Amino acid sequence: MHADDPRSTVARVTQVDAVMRERRSVRAFLPTPVPRELVAEILSVAASAPSGTNTQPWQVIAVAGEAKKDLCDRVLQAFHHEQGEHQPEYDIYPAEFVDPYLSRRRRCGLDLYAALGISRGDTDAMHAQHARNFAFFDAPVGLIFILDRRMARSSWVDYGMFLQNIMLAARARGLDTCAQMAWALYPGLLAEVLQIPDRQMVLCGMALGHADPAAVENRVRTEREPVGNFTRFSGF
Repeated sequence: MHADDPRSTVARVTQVDAVMRERRSVRAFLPTPVPRELVAEILSVAASAPSGTNTQPWQVIAVAGEAKKDLCDRVLQAFHHEQGEHQPEYDIYPAEFVDPYLSRRRRCGLDLYAALGISRGDTDAMHAQHARNFAFFDAPVGLIFILDRRMARSSWVDYGMFLQNIMLAARARGLDTCAQMAWALYPGLLAEVLQIPDRQMVLCGMALGHADPAAVENRVRTEREPVGNFTRFSGF
């Protein structure tokens, strides 16, 4: 079938739309290994993302096996015993949330905790769930993304498109992901463990692997606003 054939176009739209709609933040993974070659293939496809004047500002550290365990063990130790000693290099969230963002954030958290059976005010259970970020939710592969400090903020826009490409390329191959800002909470520690040079900053992390279909947290689906709520059309 020729690429310009309407039937081919419909098929491609259906496939691409399905991959985008299927993408979700998975918070429980199976231990099934993901081969290095497959990770490299996903990153290669994702690198087709656009960037200002083709700067391609992304740098990735992919960890698995003992390297991942060493990283997770060190950060979990800090999470449980070194509170207040580590600070992110940038504001991950605003100083104060306002609506509609506050309501969306609350709904996301409440739905997740409800699925896990965590009641409001159970700070110990919430703390334990938050700690799972630093085990990459048991995913076999962890990705840490770093950025040259000399680049301007426009590179963050480029990076966002690269990250989305990774998540879509993974989903198209039957894998799942969870983008994680939590790793940015420990920039100095990550720099030490992963030997990140001073000129690079930690942007975020991502869990990559096969979703655990039996995990209740993976049944949570966050709501999306309709187009009319976030778009103003002019001149149509």
